[in-house]
Amino acid sequence: MKLKTLFLAAALVAGSPVLTAHAADIQSRLIRFGYGLNQDSNQGRAAKVFADEVAKLSDGKMKVRAIGAAALGSDIQMQQALIGGAQEMMVGSTATLVGITKEMAIWDTPFLFNSGEEADKVLDGPTGTLIKDKLKDKGLVGLVYWENGFRNLTNSRHPVATADDFSGLKLRVMQNNVFLETFQKLGANAIPLPFSELFTALETKTVDGQENPFNTILSSKFYEVQKYLSVTNHVYSPWIVTVSKRWWDGLSADEQDVLMKAAETSRDYERKDTRDEADKALAALKEHGMEVNVAGPDSVEQMRKTIAPVNEQIKKEVGAEIWQAVQDELAEIRKQGS
Repeated sequence: MKLKTLFLAAALVAGSPVLTAHAADIQSRLIRFGYGLNQDSNQGRAAKVFADEVAKLSDGKMKVRAIGAAALGSDIQMQQALIGGAQEMMVGSTATLVGITKEMAIWDTPFLFNSGEEADKVLDGPTGTLIKDKLKDKGLVGLVYWENGFRNLTNSRHPVATADDFSGLKLRVMQNNVFLETFQKLGANAIPLPFSELFTALETKTVDGQENPFNTILSSKFYEVQKYLSVTNHVYSPWIVTVSKRWWDGLSADEQDVLMKAAETSRDYERKDTRDEADKALAALKEHGMEVNVAGPDSVEQMRKTIAPVNEQIKKEVGAEIWQAVQDELAEIRKQGS
């Protein structure tokens, strides 16, 4: 008996994961985790990593049911379900949260980041955390940011190489004022639609085009209804893993810790997976017959100048303090990298 006691004490000191899981304050729970893309997308793969990690860390007590293809509704519908406590978790665009937490609009700033690595440092840094934590006052808990990627343009009419080429295009944009104003400034007819309705809208020519990262364009099979792909990298688009605060507040500290650690593991996996897949996705889109053009530096600069008033509006919306904090962080990151 003495030997068994000594063994258990040694296991505790060593941090035995099995003993910790059994000893922790963790109950049996079924967690619905909604997302918008298909199961075989980068979003779907990362959702599975999250589910597997939760099961491992909770010794199988907490089970995540990942439900994709917008089966639980659009991002906005799922956000409302989380706020009301009718759904536990989801991952979705930060852009659709702007109506709930205005500071999220900072991530919609056109041409904000030069690389994914810059985005990681800012999103995971002090300002990214500050903005994420503001969701708590609105009934949501933000865990981590995933990557959707740099957004690029597709349409069924013609290549977009300059700002002038946007003129007259009917473009689906997210239900977000910054996106609406950006493309309106460029001369497009910007039409807000939920992602779940997008493929049908493109197929029926209700809209001419849309903008999303390469991975989403491929996994959603937009190449079946779109001919032209223009590489503009006009916005870096994050996703964010969120939890119903009403539900979160009923969890033990150990259960919250399991979800946070699993979310961080899924974040690191998802970012690497997304970046690895981006080049492959672009090559695959070409193989599927899409005509690809790259907007050159002069054209991008022209676009920047055209949409400059949008940046001023974002600064006003999120507040000068938040705006400047992001700019200062980016300046320091670029200084260190130079």
